[in-house]
Amino acid sequence: MGKPTGFLEVSRRDRDYQPPQERLRNYREFVNPLPTQELVAQASRCMDCGIPFCHNGCPVNNQIPDFNNLVYREQWKAALDNLLSTNNFPEFTGRICPAPCEASCTLNIQDTPVTIKTIECQIIDRGWEEGWITPQMAPKGTGKRVAVVGSGPAGLACAQQLARAGHAVTVFEKSDRIGGLLRYGIPDFKMEKHLIDRRVAQMEAEGVIFRTSFEVGVNVSVQRLMDDYEVLVMAGGAEAPRDLEIEGRELGGIHFAMDFLTQQNKRVAGDDELRAAPTGAISATGKHVVVIGGGDTGSDCIGTSNRHGAASVTQLEIMPQPPERENKALTWPDWPLRLRTSSSHQEGCDREFAVATRRAIGSNGRVEALECVRLEWVTGPDGRQQMQEVAGSEFQLKADLVLLAMGFVGPKKSAFTDQAGVEFDIRGAVRADTVSYQTSTPGIFSCGDMRRGQSLVVWAIREGRQCAHAVDAYLMGTSRLPR
Repeated sequence: MGKPTGFLEVSRRDRDYQPPQERLRNYREFVNPLPTQELVAQASRCMDCGIPFCHNGCPVNNQIPDFNNLVYREQWKAALDNLLSTNNFPEFTGRICPAPCEASCTLNIQDTPVTIKTIECQIIDRGWEEGWITPQMAPKGTGKRVAVVGSGPAGLACAQQLARAGHAVTVFEKSDRIGGLLRYGIPDFKMEKHLIDRRVAQMEAEGVIFRTSFEVGVNVSVQRLMDDYEVLVMAGGAEAPRDLEIEGRELGGIHFAMDFLTQQNKRVAGDDELRAAPTGAISATGKHVVVIGGGDTGSDCIGTSNRHGAASVTQLEIMPQPPERENKALTWPDWPLRLRTSSSHQEGCDREFAVATRRAIGSNGRVEALECVRLEWVTGPDGRQQMQEVAGSEFQLKADLVLLAMGFVGPKKSAFTDQAGVEFDIRGAVRADTVSYQTSTPGIFSCGDMRRGQSLVVWAIREGRQCAHAVDAYLMGTSRLPR
């Protein structure tokens, strides 16, 4: 490594944020990059640790010590080439990945991991600024045609890899813009959408064809695609949200989180209200907002509600509050369960843990409050731990807007999935293994959340790349694409 004593000489420093009072005025990204020399110093902290556990933590198999060393030596172009050899879209993961690699870093044993995510992000951003990132056209075509259904991170990664192998790839997207979850599920203040647009332009130059507002199973049948293409890849994501089956669920003002987030992303993109919210606007302005669900989607709802000008925002989590610091001896180098406070939480939010929602209360067809109860862990008759209501702990929360952010249960069943005729696993995801990525229907493959279930963007990119390798091998008998 470049500087074996770097971790002893340089303290950890990460990117910081613009103050909440400034960033709440708009939907732009608010992360302040590190100065170049400070980033170089941070890269020097990467230890010569013998076994780079960060590799175990990174789903796309980034060669983290290698690009850290190259940044320390200020060999930026080489660092970029190294990063792009394993990750098609580091500008996405460098902004929205929770960085399991940092949790696995040897220095995380003492809570000072290398700032891997920041280094990754600034490598790729510099690559774009310097003009080093250009289309990579295949030297010759294979004559094979592939249809990729879904333009989220898995579909995009799969399509780009297959195009670079020389296949003719068409991506079909039912929405009006390319990007899937990246476009409409993640707020612009976490990732601005021009980042997607420039990747789409690159991929179009590489030969990928994009068809938007085109729903497979509706605008064209699966059989017609199978007649025109040698392979079809199902990369449609896990879009079916988990619902809350309580009394009063039908009241107005209770919405799925993704409906709320999608509308706002369309407004930021310049759509008028009729196009952004054809079934009616969902606004948090001046309202008492309750977000049910403690994950990233719930956090995104908090940040968006605060930018709307909500009167108050409360987040409910059914699980107990985790510890602020994990027990390293029990968890490292695995992803730990601990209290995580996002930038959206810092902007203003009350958080309630170990709370269940019993019913929604309202009048004139609109929600006005939620009846909740606190929970505790107890030992059941079978000796297992289970949660039960705490007697006498009932309380009410004022609620004009309730956003359900409790995760997703799998891909939506649709004409597309029906016509594909694929089998589903016990979780409701499309059945396919992680070697062949083939479904039960010949010629149809699946990857990303549609196959894996709800997961991270970085996992979707990994699956898209691996699926591309499998498709290439299926079409050509062998593949030189990396997995």
